[in-house]
Amino acid sequence: MSAERIESAIQRIEAAMQRIEAVQDHAALSSAKPAGASPSVIGLVNSHEKLREQVAETLRELDDVLAKLED
Repeated sequence: MSAERIESAIQRIEAAMQRIEAVQDHAALSSAKPAGASPSVIGLVNSHEKLREQVAETLRELDDVLAKLED
């Protein structure tokens, strides 16, 4: 993988992480709603957290791949 492609991939990942953080911030503000949120909202929050964990794991794996390529 060329350095240019790696840099492009990193930029796309960073942009995706910024979008995830923005959604998370919005979700945190929305979670300040009164208790007794609907089950669908709770399900969305749980799905979001699961997806966030999957993205973090994928980014760790990508870091490992990039580190191996640099060696």
